[in-house]
Amino acid sequence: MDLKQLLYFSTVIEQGGFTAAARQLHIAQPAISIAIRKLEEQLDLTLLHRGDRRITPTTEGEVLLRHARKLLELAADAETEMDELRGLTKGEVRVGIPSMLGSYFFPPILMGFKHRYPDLRLTVYEQGTRRLQQMIRDGDLDLGVVVADSPPEDLETRLLTREEMVACVPSDHPYAKRSSISRDEFFSQELVVFKPGYFLREFIDRFKQTAGKEPKIAFETNLIPLTKAIVRQGFGITTFLRMVLENEPADGLVAVSFEQPVYLDLSLAWKREGYLSQADRAFADYILNQTKSNSDNSHPP
Repeated sequence: MDLKQLLYFSTVIEQGGFTAAARQLHIAQPAISIAIRKLEEQLDLTLLHRGDRRITPTTEGEVLLRHARKLLELAADAETEMDELRGLTKGEVRVGIPSMLGSYFFPPILMGFKHRYPDLRLTVYEQGTRRLQQMIRDGDLDLGVVVADSPPEDLETRLLTREEMVACVPSDHPYAKRSSISRDEFFSQELVVFKPGYFLREFIDRFKQTAGKEPKIAFETNLIPLTKAIVRQGFGITTFLRMVLENEPADGLVAVSFEQPVYLDLSLAWKREGYLSQADRAFADYILNQTKSNSDNSHPP
């Protein structure tokens, strides 16, 4: 068996079928079918359940899949290290950023890094923080920004910034003239919320558990401009990081603190036992040096 066979095999399972895997790998479907058939013949095992709707692994296939993923990740690490021997003239940094930080916190940092390392490719993924954690574990991301309330043991983290979560209300709302509001007052209103998996939604869900009240969700969207428009028109209120309302004209929106202020610690994370390329380390060093709230001078190993 070789790495190409293992790549085809794992992609078929991840994509749920031969056709989808062929599209993902940009090769002809028969080539994948032949490679996997030869792999099964070599091992004298049936590796896939070939159902009508979705291809799934057999018990033997599940065992091989675990090994295949490890071998493919090791091969990718080896290739990256070889690239690094040529210096930082080649390489890619794959970083995941929550949408709110991507819009209001990271643009100058990303542009500054690209200016310093013009030959490196910077690929930015936008997802919720929980999804970003999983993408780092799966090897789909090198680095990601996560909420460091309870850092997972399998991820290494460094603090980037601490930001206040505030209620966002229209300027003509009764809360707009208040210096703070209670959780009960917040939950008495129609709410505009992010979808599950984003730290904004987790903030709402934690409030719900603490207050013991079911939120009145009027809209559910991950689009910040749409959320602002809905709140501006008086169809609900929401929560944002304070930076969202301070870094550009409020335009009819007001930030109101909670009586018990809520702060989120946002950290840069990577796989604890994973390999960080020189490009990844350069990015981590750069962003940690650029963020004033970094609590120490530690650098990735």
